[in-house]
Amino acid sequence: MSEDGPWLVVGLGNPGPRYAGNRHNVGQMVVAQLAADLGATLSSHRSRAQVAEARLRPSGGLPGARLVLATPMSYMNESGGQVVAAVRFFKVGPERLLVVHDELDLPFGDVVLKHGGGEGGHNGLRSISTSLGTRDYARLRVGIGRPPGRMDPADFVLRDFSTAERKELPFVISDAVDAVTGVLERGWERAQNSVNAERKSRNSS
Repeated sequence: MSEDGPWLVVGLGNPGPRYAGNRHNVGQMVVAQLAADLGATLSSHRSRAQVAEARLRPSGGLPGARLVLATPMSYMNESGGQVVAAVRFFKVGPERLLVVHDELDLPFGDVVLKHGGGEGGHNGLRSISTSLGTRDYARLRVGIGRPPGRMDPADFVLRDFSTAERKELPFVISDAVDAVTGVLERGWERAQNSVNAERKSRNSS
């Protein structure tokens, strides 16, 4: 895989207006915002995902990094097939796949870059890992917090963000978009160190 090949940035969620505002769909929200920022339009693709090809803005006299944005049109737990289809169509190796997803094990609003490892019970990640045959790909974890009281996590993720959370959500999505563009502009290690250090600093203050 050439180093100047595109990154494939996948936002996870469930399809249709019924789920659009759910916590489980924050990955899709991030990719949709990034597409809007870049003037790209997500549209139906043969991979059975909504896809857009784009470039980041030029920087330092160099052309912006190429990327492919995708949101699977299947339900979360079946998204692996669409991701693999996009990987193959755009000839992107797992080392240039970045999956944006909701994360129960992070406080609401935290944004963390992670490479490889387990899926933490996330059905979308499990589907992708199974279909790819590897867990060795990048993830951007967007914290949604734990369910209150004894609420089932499966019910919690399929509920819309609270009124208070919705006020903060644009800032969270903006932070996540910045994390994605940081990976493309500065490379994985520098972006991961920067994003994760910023989170630690914010949480310790």
